[in-house]
Amino acid sequence: MAMECDSEAKQMEEACHDMSSLEDLASRGAWRSIIDKVSRARALSLLHKPHDHLTYLAFNALAFTKLRRFNEASSELDSLEDLDSSHYRYETYPKIYPNRVGSMVPFSLRWLHALIPIKLGQRQQGMDRFYTLLDFVRLKLLQKQNHHNLSLSLNLWRQREVFVVNCIIGHHLSQKEFGVCLSLMKELLSRDFSDPLLVSQLGYMQLQIGDLEGAKVSFFKVEDLGKSNGSLSDVEFKNLVNRNKALIYLVGKDYVSAVREYEECIERDSADVVAVNNKALCLMYLRDLSDSIKVLESALERVPTVALNETLVVNLCSMYELAYVNHSDIKRTLSSWIARVAPDDFDASCTRT
Repeated sequence: MAMECDSEAKQMEEACHDMSSLEDLASRGAWRSIIDKVSRARALSLLHKPHDHLTYLAFNALAFTKLRRFNEASSELDSLEDLDSSHYRYETYPKIYPNRVGSMVPFSLRWLHALIPIKLGQRQQGMDRFYTLLDFVRLKLLQKQNHHNLSLSLNLWRQREVFVVNCIIGHHLSQKEFGVCLSLMKELLSRDFSDPLLVSQLGYMQLQIGDLEGAKVSFFKVEDLGKSNGSLSDVEFKNLVNRNKALIYLVGKDYVSAVREYEECIERDSADVVAVNNKALCLMYLRDLSDSIKVLESALERVPTVALNETLVVNLCSMYELAYVNHSDIKRTLSSWIARVAPDDFDASCTRT
């Protein structure tokens, strides 16, 4: 995720020490290289300004988190004071940052501050921090709404509100707390019912609680909206509609119709991994293991950087186990290939070799 030192990405671009190389490493999943780079920068005292330390700390904590080294990520965060401390505000250092005001704490650092306790088994503390973060984001939104000339910044904070709410929903869903999830999503939609992604998410939740008719209403609403939301391209919107239709077919065990919807998605965008994965599963349900394996293998060969995710690999390995007596050898070959091309944070244990 983006690492802005303040609400304006521009400030980070102008100010942060060697920012582009850190972002490049993150985009390639080179998390171990980030940890090495931060360690060297600290050892050589290359970080001179207060925001440099915060930015590098944020990337370091994120890298540890991606590598599932949560105790080390927690140690990084423990070295900080209160994130709203005056020590982390530009105006505290007028000689270094003339005419700048506001927090220099990257948003990602606030997110990690909430996430890490959950990863360490301290769920209540983490959830409390997520709700505090949501209050923080909504306060920022109110402030931005009073400055109509800051439309880009306003959109950024709206995206962050959706992101934080989705994080909270994800943790509630893991505990099957569906009522809270529905309330949170409906609260978001009460302010903007024109986002097809959010309306689709409401439909997915309704399916999880067994409200098939409610999900159908939500998915029809998505089709009615059309591509009204600028964040989706025409292809992305059409694929969203197809995937929603396919889910309804899946619930009704009409796998042939679901495959047809997913094939339309893949024809438009061969990198639509959700469609690829779900098409393969539908073929497996139709007892066509050979074709289901071909679908996943083809995706890994065609777009490895996109298709290489744990869910798809787990499903492929399960299909190998069902289809082949010598599945252990085949999975070892897959593991060797993954070791060469996967990002640092890929969980290689998903091959079960």
